[in-house]
Amino acid sequence: MIRNTIKKYKVTKHLDFPRYKHTNKLDAIREKLKEGPNLTDFISEDRPKNWDEYQGKLKREKGEFERLRLPPWLKTTIPTGSKFNEIKQQLRSLKLSTVCEEARCPNIGECWSGGKHGASTATIMLMGDTCTRGCMFCSVKTSRNPPPLDPEEPRNTAHAINQWGVGYIVLTSVDRDDLPDGGSLHFAETVKEIKKLNKDILVECLVPDFRAARGCVARVATSGLDVFAHNVETVERLTPFVRDPRAGYRQTLKVLQMAKEINPDLITKSSIMLGLGETDAQVEQTMKDLREAGVDCVTLGQYMQPTKKHLKVFEYVTPARFQQWEARGRQLGFLYVASGALVRSSYRAGEFFISAVLRDRKVNSQ
Repeated sequence: MIRNTIKKYKVTKHLDFPRYKHTNKLDAIREKLKEGPNLTDFISEDRPKNWDEYQGKLKREKGEFERLRLPPWLKTTIPTGSKFNEIKQQLRSLKLSTVCEEARCPNIGECWSGGKHGASTATIMLMGDTCTRGCMFCSVKTSRNPPPLDPEEPRNTAHAINQWGVGYIVLTSVDRDDLPDGGSLHFAETVKEIKKLNKDILVECLVPDFRAARGCVARVATSGLDVFAHNVETVERLTPFVRDPRAGYRQTLKVLQMAKEINPDLITKSSIMLGLGETDAQVEQTMKDLREAGVDCVTLGQYMQPTKKHLKVFEYVTPARFQQWEARGRQLGFLYVASGALVRSSYRAGEFFISAVLRDRKVNSQ
């Protein structure tokens, strides 16, 4: 274990990892609290009225290692409110995890409190909070041997969702390479339990790649879900540096194409992070590759460094450039494109749009 830790830090020294200093738990906890952006970075009251007044740098030059100052358009309000606390307590009581918390999503306050639409929602993370992979952008904790699956999780998840009274729900998960089927059966059972309690609810599954095993992909694609999502995350050139070695760019495209072949009625969806050092030509090629794989919907958002241990932000993409990518996505023929600094793969505006499309399809098929 010690040898592996030393080897890990030696290999990743160029990514500016902190050295391993602490040996007791108290010091480790203190160090962990220092990680990530400060609280003041996300207090919206500090936001300049006009982001043109921002004096910071939007891009790191070659050889620079300092973290970029957070631009004003990325500052969000602190999550509060009765609905927010109610959902949090309910999730804890049912031993459910959410990607909203584990991935430190900046939209957690809006989604959990209901936002302007008044309907609270959360993205449930199945199969626990420990992943078998170690992607350099993700703050979810990792282990080669995570705890066993909770057999009650499919029913508990369906119960919680039924109580919320939402019309659209997103299920995602950690990667579970320790399981023979990658957790595909667990996914399928959860979808079936949800539909059993409410057949009208729309279910999106943001799934791992299951190592592109056709049987596993088919199990989820035919479980009764409405949207099959799998994220490409970044451009092909950066994939080996950003994602776990087991998560290949071409493998992701294969999984998305496979799901569409197995169930042509599914809406398929993927997501791209910007700000990691990609070029415009590479982003456009990624979008074209997704369209060729039959992907219907794509989201583009800003990469945010979750802790000091993760990849630094290379560039903060401006709102104007995000609008350009949204327009380009529509030109390429995507059914829906959500592009913005705070857009994430599970994005409320996208859910409302996809809901309308799916319900319209059902009406026309009757």
